Amino acid sequence: MGLGMDIGIDLGTASVLIYVKGKGVVLREPSVVAINSKTGKVLAVGESASLMLGRTPGIVDAIRPLRDGVISDFKVTEVMLKAFIGRVCKGVRAKYFKPTIVVCVPSVITPVEQKAVEDACRHAGAKDVFLIREPIAAAIGAGIDIAKACGSMIVDIGGGTTDIAVISLMQPVVDYSLKVAGDRFDEAIVKHVRRKHNILIGDRTAEELKINIGCAYPREEELTMEVRGRNLITGLPATISVSSTEMLEALEEPVSQIFEAVHSVLERTPPELMADISQRGIVLTGGGALLYGLERMLAAKIGIDVVVADDAVSCVAIGTGRALAMMDKFAALSDA
Repeated sequence: MGLGMDIGIDLGTASVLIYVKGKGVVLREPSVVAINSKTGKVLAVGESASLMLGRTPGIVDAIRPLRDGVISDFKVTEVMLKAFIGRVCKGVRAKYFKPTIVVCVPSVITPVEQKAVEDACRHAGAKDVFLIREPIAAAIGAGIDIAKACGSMIVDIGGGTTDIAVISLMQPVVDYSLKVAGDRFDEAIVKHVRRKHNILIGDRTAEELKINIGCAYPREEELTMEVRGRNLITGLPATISVSSTEMLEALEEPVSQIFEAVHSVLERTPPELMADISQRGIVLTGGGALLYGLERMLAAKIGIDVVVADDAVSCVAIGTGRALAMMDKFAALSDA
């Protein structure tokens, strides 16, 4: 490793991915920190802390410091970043060689939120901090050549936000950030199971349902999955079977909100760029893009090809890392 280290961070609501120049994505951990609420002592960060979500005794708080793609708890975010950057820079004498960090932020972010991200990285040991918009990073990571005078449309569905942008000449021409994404899918599933079966399930169970049998477009064959939860009438544990058709119904609202947002961005897109998009299609990235049939549903409603990028989950982190080599072209990056 050279003297200086270049790091790209996808600081997501659900997980943090870190890309190191020359090594690729080296860390992928949930954005969770477990803290002793009496002493304030940090007990665990990342994967080990996420196992504690919904399972902690009174004195342990498992905190997700990012909400809807932005920092909601500055102190905890700083602790989390320090821990992750420490893991990545192991063996490098961080005291002498501070890393240059490029961090990804939602396409619509306030100056206050922007400063919070920069400060958290500096306090966590960064020498220089640059910010890059999420859809731009996602497009670079998906292998789209954004330097051309040609319209590319990207829809990045993360944990907290869905960022949609039409990009040309390395800049978003039209963009939109929506606070409906993977977490909202989970909430919709919890609500549906409670309403339909009078059973309360946890977020983790909802996520398993989403991954295994969730869909945004009818599946060829019906799938079912057994889940355990608490019967809200008797207060006792209960096991029920949930079908993929129910998932389609449960996810209908958040999925249609994403479609509406994509539609509104297309409506505001200049005609020349619109012609490019019709020809090239729309690219989906982010963990939420893996929801079964989402691309088919969007393609059917919009009438344009929609594809899911390879390694959709890592696109933003990879793009953030690759942006390090394009810094000269992003002269206006930090003023974005």
